[in-house]
Amino acid sequence: MKRREKNRGCELERDKLQAGLERRRFLGLLGSLPLLTLPGCRDGTRYSDADAAGLADQQREEQRRSGKGPYGRQLYRGYRGLAELPWFELDDNSRLRCTDEEIPAVVDIHAHLGMSLLLAPELDLQARTARVQHMLDCDAEDPGCDLDLDVYINANFTPADLRRLRWGVLSQLTWGSSAAVTHTIPNLLDEMDATRVGRSLILPIAFGLPFGDDLTERWMQAIAQAGAEKRLLAGASVHPDDPLAAEKLRDFAARGAHAVKLHPAGQRFFPDSPELHPIYEECGRLGLPVVFHGGRAGIEPSYTHQFTLMRHYEGALRDFPDVQFVLGHAGARDVADAVPLAKRYGNVWLGIHGQGVSQLAELIARVGPDRLLFGSDWPFYHLAATLAKVLLVTEGRPEVRRAILRDNADRLLGGARA
Repeated sequence: MKRREKNRGCELERDKLQAGLERRRFLGLLGSLPLLTLPGCRDGTRYSDADAAGLADQQREEQRRSGKGPYGRQLYRGYRGLAELPWFELDDNSRLRCTDEEIPAVVDIHAHLGMSLLLAPELDLQARTARVQHMLDCDAEDPGCDLDLDVYINANFTPADLRRLRWGVLSQLTWGSSAAVTHTIPNLLDEMDATRVGRSLILPIAFGLPFGDDLTERWMQAIAQAGAEKRLLAGASVHPDDPLAAEKLRDFAARGAHAVKLHPAGQRFFPDSPELHPIYEECGRLGLPVVFHGGRAGIEPSYTHQFTLMRHYEGALRDFPDVQFVLGHAGARDVADAVPLAKRYGNVWLGIHGQGVSQLAELIARVGPDRLLFGSDWPFYHLAATLAKVLLVTEGRPEVRRAILRDNADRLLGGARA
């Protein structure tokens, strides 16, 4: 009875807040974005106090263990500070470059372009700017921020940095983002060239907004306009609430989409919900891998954490064995729960973006290198942030390095198409 009363009180408070926001029109739509979700009620049957405590425990334990693993202390001053490593240097313009020609051409399975949604003015995705302003920009000042490669990457940023990130996301909905203006095709290609990334999978997200929510179409068109189809592999996204989702997937596949991005936190769904079955079925028929945002990153609104616990993905992984599923970020801060899923199901791949070097080494040891995928989450971070970790962990193991940086992605996406 007490639980029902508590839930009802939460629902009434949420409804009151929602009504107020609706009176202010578009502000009621901010909840569709992963970093600006409206307060909501937690489903106590699917997310417990113990789940919440586990996230806090993981963050504390990670900080305690940082620098005490097999690679020792791995602390650098900004992304540019990675020039201290033997594979990188700074050019005459102080831009970071990977100079080791023995590193295989990398395939990045987790990248995005600049976003403008709702009221924000459309971006010129063909423009080149003086520098990229990464959403979490460790080079915003000189010297850069302290960049610890032995923690989950967002742990390197201060509360002030994260407030700027949320403000930046808001600006992508309204007046336009000065950072997003730099998240263009030429800028991405320049950074790819500097870091030996040959191809990147571009992943839009369909947020379910009433207008200005056509990133798949806009990004496909922009890639084609740039003549960059061989290097920027177009992905697609549909919203679970869209009655035309299956039809759109067929159209996107016919136009050359290589994968489908689904974001349980941003789109607010449980991955094992039956409402997703038609999407999974269509992806299976079309041969399109599903790239999930996987796990709790720890910086998104706590209300969204309930959607991304690893146990909520298992139903999809189990019931749709013909679909290849990528758990982005290797489950993020829930990586310990992602590993058993990857070992249990042969259709599961782990995108490694975000994980620290000690955790990456553990993934190689426990899951094996053959279903780990390089991902950068550009433009949130510099491409070199993940590349440096892979190079550190795979030094002296060229077969493992090549598998993670390139070969696994070729197998997943069908290298002949790229």
